[in-house]
Amino acid sequence: MPTTRQTEPRLRLAHTSDLTPRERQAIRGLLDVAYDGEFTDADWGHALGGTHAIVLDGRAVVAHGSVVARQFHYEGRALKTGYVEALATRADRRRRGYGSRVMAELERIIRSTYDLGALGAADEAARMYLSRGWRAWGGPLHALTPSGVVPTPEERGCVYTFPPELTLDRSKPLCCDWRAGDVW
Repeated sequence: MPTTRQTEPRLRLAHTSDLTPRERQAIRGLLDVAYDGEFTDADWGHALGGTHAIVLDGRAVVAHGSVVARQFHYEGRALKTGYVEALATRADRRRRGYGSRVMAELERIIRSTYDLGALGAADEAARMYLSRGWRAWGGPLHALTPSGVVPTPEERGCVYTFPPELTLDRSKPLCCDWRAGDVW
């Protein structure tokens, strides 16, 4: 009797422009479910325009994350920043290392391409990021808006940076570029 061989889900890297319509739809569907219907069109827009790391089991998207280019300001310097967006793993596939595979790939891209990696984390995800070497930014946070620099104190403790050996003083102010929706 022939046996069927289980294949390990594969990791696919693709720029937004190289995603098929079916992949875009599947990723958005995963994010809508993973974020309990609170993943907005603005959130989706933030996840586009960069590199996506997608774990596929056959044709099914089981995990996703993207890294997009942003510009942050620190101590009078502009930092080319790789910002992690839209990280999610399908509920029935969690605790199998798929999110870690996605993060490892995004971290590799950040290390090779950007001055700084950053992300905004919900409390329930912070432990995973800390275990990977991400560190909470302890200093004041601001956004460079069309009206000027605006403090964003409500984000304190939710913004994490990478790599861990980063020599920036995390107690100093950090300012992100402007975008519609959540700026961090």
